[in-house]
Amino acid sequence: MPYIKPNSETDYAFILGVSSGFGEATALELAREGFNIIGVHMDRGEALTRVEEIKQQIKEYGVEAIFFNKNAASEKNRTQVIEELKDLVFEKKPEKRIKVFLHSLAFGSLAPFIHHNPKERLSPKQMEMTMNVMAHSLVYWVQDLFHANFLGKGCKIYAMTSSGSLRVIPYYGAVSAAKCALESHVRQLALELAPFGMTVNTIRAGVTFTPALRKIPGHETMIDLALSQIPFKRLTQPSDIAKFILAQVTSDELWATGNIFNVDGGEVITAYHSPFHPKR
Repeated sequence: MPYIKPNSETDYAFILGVSSGFGEATALELAREGFNIIGVHMDRGEALTRVEEIKQQIKEYGVEAIFFNKNAASEKNRTQVIEELKDLVFEKKPEKRIKVFLHSLAFGSLAPFIHHNPKERLSPKQMEMTMNVMAHSLVYWVQDLFHANFLGKGCKIYAMTSSGSLRVIPYYGAVSAAKCALESHVRQLALELAPFGMTVNTIRAGVTFTPALRKIPGHETMIDLALSQIPFKRLTQPSDIAKFILAQVTSDELWATGNIFNVDGGEVITAYHSPFHPKR
């Protein structure tokens, strides 16, 4: 496939979850290649130092870094971001468009469905929050960006899923449900955006040592199992995902849509049992 260089005058990448993990790595990779970066993140205190470092690094590549420190799952915040972008970017130069959109929000409740203590088991509020942040927000952002006319023809949209949509992990029930819903949302969006020349796909990363992974009880066991089974004998890194996205969005490929791409070094094809149950 021929390489298509981004036009730094007109091409933008929009990343939800831009300040860490897959979002951070993808922002830096795309900025290095010439994409302007619009990012939404939610950070406080010392974490803001890292956010400023990311912004500065992006600007050093000669492109824009427009960041919003807001809860991306809030309808009010989403409306505010879009209104600000109209004034900052898109109404001044109508030829400017979002060519890449990445949904990489990893915030949800890690609690068991069943527990003798009602305070310990997953609540309806926690379930709804997890589903909204990690799944439904994809639909709402794409809807609003599309109707604001920010998404350009050929726009490539990606959402991050995980093997939690396939396998059972303790405390991960709400997140697993959200990942399944996310994958379903991607298929529906792929169908509805195809007539406009846009593609929508899911990326299933392997076990990656991100802040989100470290919050999962028993993540050490997940890491050990993954390392024992992945053919490449290392964990997935955020840069692996970033490079995959870069390769996709700088090509003229516009036919793959509605898919789940396993970018995991072969983890899915070899990890045939749960780390929390004995081998069969």
